[in-house]
This record gives sequence, structure tokens and C-alpha cells, in this order.
Amino acid sequence: MTLRHARRLGGVTAAALAAGLLVAPGAAAVPGTAVTDPKALPAPGFAATGLHTDACDDTTAPGWLGVANPALTVTATSAQVRFAVWDDSTPGHDQIVDTTTDTSAGTAKLPTSGLADGHSYSWKAWSADSSGTGEPTATCHFRVDLTRPGLSVSSTDFPESGSGTAPGKYAGENGIFTLKGTDAAPAGGAASGVACYQYVLNGTLGVGWDCASAHTVKAGADGSAALTLKPKDWGTNVLTVQAMDNAGNVGQPTTYTFYAPWDSRPKPAAPGDVNGDGVPDILLPDAQGNLQIISAGATDATPSSTIPGALAPLRAGWKDDLVLHRGWANTHGPGDDLLVRPKGNPQFLYVYANGHQGDFSGQNPTLAGKPSQCIDSAGESITCPGDYAADWSGADQLVPVGGRFGAARPSLPVLVSVEHGKLYAYVDSSRSYVAAQPIATTGDWSGYDLIAPGADAAGNLILWARDRATGDLHAYPVSKKSNGLLDFSALADPKANVVATGFTTAAYPTLGSSGDGDGDGTPDLWAVTADRHLVTFSGWSAPKDLGALR
Repeated sequence: MTLRHARRLGGVTAAALAAGLLVAPGAAAVPGTAVTDPKALPAPGFAATGLHTDACDDTTAPGWLGVANPALTVTATSAQVRFAVWDDSTPGHDQIVDTTTDTSAGTAKLPTSGLADGHSYSWKAWSADSSGTGEPTATCHFRVDLTRPGLSVSSTDFPESGSGTAPGKYAGENGIFTLKGTDAAPAGGAASGVACYQYVLNGTLGVGWDCASAHTVKAGADGSAALTLKPKDWGTNVLTVQAMDNAGNVGQPTTYTFYAPWDSRPKPAAPGDVNGDGVPDILLPDAQGNLQIISAGATDATPSSTIPGALAPLRAGWKDDLVLHRGWANTHGPGDDLLVRPKGNPQFLYVYANGHQGDFSGQNPTLAGKPSQCIDSAGESITCPGDYAADWSGADQLVPVGGRFGAARPSLPVLVSVEHGKLYAYVDSSRSYVAAQPIATTGDWSGYDLIAPGADAAGNLILWARDRATGDLHAYPVSKKSNGLLDFSALADPKANVVATGFTTAAYPTLGSSGDGDGDGTPDLWAVTADRHLVTFSGWSAPKDLGALR
């Protein structure tokens, strides 16, 4: 309601306002009546954090609304409720509303209209009937921002087309794009400030998004954000960005066109690398079910990119799926393919070919069948053990060791599984697994977490295992054989070769390795703590906390 309508609202005259009848004296309280739970609808808040508050005290910062007509509601036991609203942005903190409404089904609601852009408001309510007025609620507060934010985009790595500046990066490399938002404050008012940005590269922006949605980045205190993106295709690319302020106002999309030149330089081959930058990657789901690609050499837990949850095998996110990577069978390498066993269908193992440096969109995964044939260490056919499962659901664990040695073409990585406490290795032909090799049938491996760190600088493979009962870390050498198979004889006794201690499941519920993350020639561990912090190690020492995962 506007100030000009405040002279007669619900039968209350200007004379009544002047007489100070907005104040509810405690002595006039009506026994048995109460007004509680004051709320504004929609709920005031801060889009950047997702926090909503009615600020019904003198210390909480009032939240923001992006509408000029919120409804004010209370829960009431009286037949009528009286509302009062003040504009705190005017010099005299003008009272703009004083009216009484009927209670319906225990709720009284006051519609408002014409609230001013950039102004702050306070309000309260109390019981009202023919015998007097009841005790008022606490005074609540909110602010209004009706102006859409604007933004600009710039990049020195990939300058805007037509600028005359040559790109500093190539297609397939990460580039930094600076997003600079503006949220103008109206005269005599305040602005909520830019909260976050939604972005899409060579695509269409989503609708109904918020600052916790996929493909968003939070704005800093100055309204800017540094967005790291990797254009996978050479040529002209279009980045589309949209800003949201803390009141939830969404600005017009801004497009930024740039050219990414073809990179003719030889690409490094690094098993464990998903995005093609030559550094192994850690793949972990975020809270929304997207799959994060985080460099094993990163200094914090910020992902270099994410794989949307809709691309997971069951289209329900990657959170509970087993995701493996260590090598490629496609002709577009290097860049690890993904092997995915979904929790909802553990009998299946899906293969995602990596043709675009970690962008797995636009394709359908294939299935890697579990072989019915077993072989011995010499590659000769043998009868499979009686408890050998016909599908992948019988594997308590699966880890990718690496490609077959001596293979004339890229191949799916050799897998090692734990089934009924026994170890098996699986080798492939083309894009599926054709043989299972029992590699440890005497010791009990059911209490160990297998970890495949890959090869050292000399090409020697190793398999690690964490004893879940003690936190001890074991290391078992895996040598090359002339027939292309691997020699797993060192795994006869799981209790052998303790190399480190302290890796308890309490400290590190998740423990893994993606290879040599720090580039010193030896493979490294990484871990996720109970409070979802990512920790990387140099080898298995010198832990470094990279911060909380998304």
C-alpha cells in the first residue's frame, strides 16, 4: 500500500493515526487471544546464501524481496488482527499502513502493494476486537529491491571477438572469464547486491534456477566473479551469462562471443587425467549430484568443471554411483573414459567414451559385460571358481589398475575386484571385458579398501590397500609380463608390506588415488574427511586440506 492510501485504511482515519492508536497498550490485552508467527510472503532472504529471515528482532539483517506487494501473515486466535507497517527509509519513518483484517482458519493476511524500490520496511500485528487490542508481535523487517542486475563479461585468455586481441589460450585449455555485475540503487534507497551468475557455454540458460543450481558461480563482495571454463571445440564459441541479485531479481542474459584456436601441440598422455590437461583428476559428486572434476594438483577443492547429474546412467545424479577412470579405449585420447556402476543397477558397468576433454554430453554410454571365461596367470582358460558371480553386482569393490602392457591400441583399464574376499583381474578386448583372472584366492580381502595409484616415473605399477580395521596402508608391486598380463603374485598375503599408518576410516571415510598429482614422479593419495573436506598427499605423507567440497 502506498503512502497516499494511508489516510483511510480499513476504516482507520487520519485522526486516529494522529491520536497514536497504532500503539497497543498492554493493559487492553484481550484474555485468550494471541497473534504469533509473523511472516512475509514471499519470504525475505538472501539469494547468495539461500538464507530466509523475517528479522523479527533488532540484530538480524533484514532479508530482501523482489516484489512490491508481499503479503503479511500471522497465526491468530482472535477474530480480527490489526496490522501496522512503517517505511524506515523515509526521514520520519512514516507509518504507511494501519488496518484490521478478519482471521480465517487461524490465519490473518494483509495484502500490500506499491512498496518502493530500495526501501526498508518494518511491521507488526496484534489481536483486535470490540473490547480492545491484544499484545503485539515483535517488530519484523524486510527490504525491497525491484531493479534487475546487469553484468559485463571479459577475458584476457579468450578476448571478445572483434576486439583485435589474440587469444592467450587454445581450445581444450581452461580460460578465466571475469563477470562483473551491477545492481544500481535507486535515489533514496539501497540495492541488494549481485548474488550469483548462471552460465552456459554454447547452449541455452536454464529457468527457475538459484545460486545453488548447477552451472552457477557466486559473486564476490564487489559483485564480480572469476569463471573458469574450458571451450572443448575450436572456433567461435558463445558464453551466455545471467546475473541474480540477493532479492532474486534476474537480469537479462548477456552473450560473449570469442574464438578458441586449434591446439596443434602434442598432448601429454597421463592415465588418471579426465580433462586432457596432462594432470590426473579426482572425480567426486557434489551435493546436487553433479560429478566434479578436480585436478589432483589443485590448491583448493574448486572443480575445474562438472558433469551434470542428468548424464549419470539412471539420470538421477552421480552421488551413489561407483565412478572409475584410468585409461581410454577411444581414439580421441588422451583423456580417461569413465566406467560407472550405478547403485540402482549394480549388475551393469557402463562405459562413457571421453571424446571432448571431460565433456560427456551428447552421447550414450555402452555396457561392458562381465566375462564368463576365466584365465590363469599364463592366459590359459580355466574353470571359474564356484562362487564367481555372473554379473558386476557380485563385486564388493572395483578399481582400475591401468591399461594392458604391450597392447597395440588403447584399451579399457585392467580392473581388479573383490568378490567373496577373493581378488580378480579383468582384461578387455575392444570395448568390453573378455576374461577374468583369479589373482588372490587364499587371503581374505573383504576388510581392505583397494586403491590403484597407477605407475611411477619408471613405469612400475603398484596396488595399495587400506586395512579398515587398523588404518594401515599396504603396498604391493605389480610387474609387467611378456604376455601383456600383469603379475599379481605379490598380493598372495593382504597383511604384507605395511608402508604407512593412521589412515583410519574415522579420519578418512573415503581414500583413493588418481596417480601423480604433484608431478614428482610418484603416485599420491587423496582422501575425503567425515566433514567432506578434500585432502591430498604427497605419496602418502604431507596431508594438505583443500577445503570443503561442494
